[in-house]
Amino acid sequence: MDEDSRYEAVRSRDARFDGEFFFAVTTTGIYCRPSCPAVTPKRGNVRFFATAAAAQGSGFRACRRCRPDAVPGSAEWNVRADVVGRAVRLIGDGVMDREGVTGLAVRLGYSARQVQRQLTAELGAGPVALARAQRAHTARVLLQTTALPVTGVAFAAGFASVRQFNDTIRAVYAATPTELRRAAPRGRAASTAGIPLRLAHRGPYQSGAVFDLLRREAVSGIEEVDGAPGRRTYRRTLRLPYGTGTAAVEERTGAGGAGGVAHPGGWLDVRLHLADPRDLTTAVQRLRRLFDLDADPYAVDERLGADRRLAPLIAARPGLRSPGAADPAELAVRALVGRTEAERLVLRYGKALDAPRGTLTHLFPEPAVLAEAEPHGTLGALAAALADGTVRLDPGADREDAEAALLALPGMDPAVAAVIRVRALGDPDVAPPGLDVPDSWRPWRSYAVRHLTIESEAERA
Repeated sequence: MDEDSRYEAVRSRDARFDGEFFFAVTTTGIYCRPSCPAVTPKRGNVRFFATAAAAQGSGFRACRRCRPDAVPGSAEWNVRADVVGRAVRLIGDGVMDREGVTGLAVRLGYSARQVQRQLTAELGAGPVALARAQRAHTARVLLQTTALPVTGVAFAAGFASVRQFNDTIRAVYAATPTELRRAAPRGRAASTAGIPLRLAHRGPYQSGAVFDLLRREAVSGIEEVDGAPGRRTYRRTLRLPYGTGTAAVEERTGAGGAGGVAHPGGWLDVRLHLADPRDLTTAVQRLRRLFDLDADPYAVDERLGADRRLAPLIAARPGLRSPGAADPAELAVRALVGRTEAERLVLRYGKALDAPRGTLTHLFPEPAVLAEAEPHGTLGALAAALADGTVRLDPGADREDAEAALLALPGMDPAVAAVIRVRALGDPDVAPPGLDVPDSWRPWRSYAVRHLTIESEAERA
């Protein structure tokens, strides 16, 4: 998009572009999402930015009306496999807070200077600025949804000091942390029963298909899905950098009724229970990947809907998602062994939660534990490779390298490796081996396969 087409999106308050770019108004010093309901500013007073961090770096503060920090992430980072895409995914997972610029650069295989240069050239902000914007958003969420003391919020959000925290909140929101807490939206008062969140998505969302898949795959002890279709709740345990957690995600239907299509620009309601609030950013990003909330259904459906074979499937299920994984290593093992064997592994080697929540009693066993306990065969080889880093499935992993490493393991089925690439690595453009898939479906072949799989299951039923 050029700047004129971006301005037209702002004039029409087009929610399709929320998260794809931001605009700022020079006369007010405020930056917004494209769908902001405020009066459209004059073209000469508008500047455009690729990221919220770039707008903040230019001295603009976040709009209190449209909350631009709460938009879905850009779908571009799901598609791109270059260093910028990988860096953005790693920053979203909280790597900057835990390992800093040096750790981020090491994971990417570049120097810190190269990473800084490439991110700044494309996004208008370097890794420090991108992480700062993310910390500010995390802090706002904690201030407005939890009873944590302000000092506790500062460190939980990843800030190095209370002074840095206060300065950033004032710069981004033009308010003190206490004022921001008092401004919590109605009905979102601080809660002691977990952290209530709304995870935004763009466009239509086939929640029914996602929850159907999660119900079929659910592994006892670490997952459950209960409730009637349209009102289901998915719950699971989470292993996180600083501790453990559990998440409950509500199925939400809108205009699509039983079809499970939420209103365009909708959200999923989530409640997180975390042993350590510093894990909030990571937990949110992993749930976003699991539920594919940063996808661009408009781009996917436009490309695939032009194909005669897929057109009726797209029309029947607009906004179909390609679910990812909350724990890539866990997904890889489950893709290899299947649900029944995964349940055995959980019971035998999974770590019990200190405080079980209903049927959620365990964490999935870590690769190192499985490598020692079950060292033989393909499972043992996969677990050992995940434990020693021979196979990397983190958000910054190179997808081609990861698949090659998987296929080098003894006994690894290429079809299983393809599933791991789709789910654990979130690759939107994977075709299973042996399936005749035309190049015209690129870069959304994973979504096309989802449509074909659901149609095949419906025909068998």
